[in-house]
Amino acid sequence: MRALVIIPTYNEMENLADIVATVLAVPAGMDLDVLVVDDNSPDGTGKLADSLAGDNLRVHVLHREKKEGLGPAYMAGFAWALSRDFDRVMEMDADFSHDPAYIPDFLAAADRADVVAGTRYKDGVRVINWPMQRLLLSFFASIYARLATGMPFSDLTSGFKCFTRSALKRLDFSMVRSSGYSFQIEVTYMAWKRGLVIEEVPIVFTDRKKGTTKMSANIVLEALLLVLRFRLLGSRYGNPKS
Repeated sequence: MRALVIIPTYNEMENLADIVATVLAVPAGMDLDVLVVDDNSPDGTGKLADSLAGDNLRVHVLHREKKEGLGPAYMAGFAWALSRDFDRVMEMDADFSHDPAYIPDFLAAADRADVVAGTRYKDGVRVINWPMQRLLLSFFASIYARLATGMPFSDLTSGFKCFTRSALKRLDFSMVRSSGYSFQIEVTYMAWKRGLVIEEVPIVFTDRKKGTTKMSANIVLEALLLVLRFRLLGSRYGNPKS
């Protein structure tokens, strides 16, 4: 079996080499590759990714013309993975907020689930070094999304996920309209509505030490408005992919 870890980047020069090396050193129990999806970072992240790929056949790079957000970057990565023979496809951030040490736990859980999501909020809060304002925003955003959609999961904004190949093929990404962190809510909602088995794995989330966050007020607003789309088109998310 083969697994792919997709790492979207925009100005992650300070973190990229370390995160790629750490991911590749994980004892995953299967072949593990990395795909860097770079949105034309002006700091040279894309060039560094090319250099890493030139030194290691397990590292791949997908260059995109401009910054469009997490959603489009991940969807491009999913399409890239499906065009090749990867059995498991993971999402994770470049800044070490998602600890690569959890990768084996996600891959093991994917043997019994279609989608595996890291949770920071199941049986307590597992977040380190986040400002209280951002922690409360994330925590209550998950509660809001859970109440609005009826989904029974504790962390709906988590960006640390693993999909089986069959799960990705059953999701219709042409329906996705979110580009920021609400992409995570929308994809989980679609998977849930289509009857995919979703399992949460507890993780400890640590705020980045290098670089700057991409969170903005527009991203938060997008997430709040997303539930209106669910109410209007919720039944369509559950239709099988044609």
